[in-house]
Amino acid sequence: MTLISSIKQYLSPSRTNITFSILCFFFPPVLGSAVSVVFNAGGLWSIFMLALKRRRFNIDRPMAAMTVALYAYCAACVLASIVNSSIARDAPHLAGLITFLFFPFSYASWSTTEKATLARIIVLASAAACFGALLLAIVQYYWLGIRAEGGAGNAIVFATVTCLSVMMCLAGTLSDIEKNRALFACAALAGTVAIVYSGSRMIWLALLVAGLAVLLINLRKLTGRNAIRLLLIAGAIVIVIAAVGFPIISQRAAFLFSDWDALNTKGDYNTALGLRAAVWQIGLRAFHDMPIFGHGIAASRDLIRQGFHEQFNMPSTGFSHFHNGFLTALVEAGLLGAVTLAAVFVVAVRNAAIVLRTSADAIERFGATMIVVTVITYLIGGLTGILVGHDILDATLMVFLVSGTYLASGRQQALPEDGALPAIPAAT
Repeated sequence: MTLISSIKQYLSPSRTNITFSILCFFFPPVLGSAVSVVFNAGGLWSIFMLALKRRRFNIDRPMAAMTVALYAYCAACVLASIVNSSIARDAPHLAGLITFLFFPFSYASWSTTEKATLARIIVLASAAACFGALLLAIVQYYWLGIRAEGGAGNAIVFATVTCLSVMMCLAGTLSDIEKNRALFACAALAGTVAIVYSGSRMIWLALLVAGLAVLLINLRKLTGRNAIRLLLIAGAIVIVIAAVGFPIISQRAAFLFSDWDALNTKGDYNTALGLRAAVWQIGLRAFHDMPIFGHGIAASRDLIRQGFHEQFNMPSTGFSHFHNGFLTALVEAGLLGAVTLAAVFVVAVRNAAIVLRTSADAIERFGATMIVVTVITYLIGGLTGILVGHDILDATLMVFLVSGTYLASGRQQALPEDGALPAIPAAT
């Protein structure tokens, strides 16, 4: 009986929530698609718990607004498939929308975790993810001779999720959530170097803008010793990046200028930048043909193949999206899809802005910071890449929006099964 009791305690809902949270914030840079498996499995488990009445929906205004926006985007995608009579063709792609539909169910489970405990998990797991990302980046760049892809198998996706981990470490360094600030500063540096190894230029920009946003949010704390500490950290980061990343940064910049020159002076579309420009032109024409409801969520690959042949007399390069998140939404789900997708990020920013304007609570402001850096990273990365529609990016977006919304403006629910939640011991 003692063994059974120990097992039941170890597998209690509160401990399961803690383990689930650790995996969701550690997996994206290191194990890639594992985060999608974990998050979606957690969503199904939450539905099961709700059906058994061992969980309750935790409905508040920020959560409800986010749910409406996400469900509206999913509905727009389904409507586009119905209008184009392409439900059968689009079904595998529409299945990916389930990740967004899990939002209120995951929120119900995550909001049973004590806020302080969840915030500490986020910072600690993100720090571990940054160190893991750097290790993988070094192996892939120096031993395999490729751009760092981490566990994602895609340099841009790897850089995007690592950028979020870096921002959580930076926010942890500037907040009162954890005391071991030196550890998180080192983790942020490690993650930043990993992003440099990825060669993802837009995420370099996102890293800079999101970092400035974190500093502005925590501006009131940047006085005296904190300001000196921050300057030392910033100086160390600049020195390390200059030493390690200068060849990579200069090479990627040279490629960009060369591609720009070839496109402008010779009309050469057979470069990385030229191919993106061609894809954007194809996407704009496709949107013009079906502006309201779009062509359906699975139409992009065929439209790109046809566009390269008809508009540029070039063979298809295997693109599956239009390398701009909102352009992809416009083509696949029309104006309705793009507007509802934009609404997701608008609602998220509004929720965060209200908290940052009205609350002085450290954990609530940390949650709002999570939302802000997520929106910045996804929107900047989505200008030339994928915004949504990738399993890792979709799951990570939900992880940060669910937990960020709860920490910023949600209320904790008690677990019916085991009452109080165990807290992680505070660092000394």
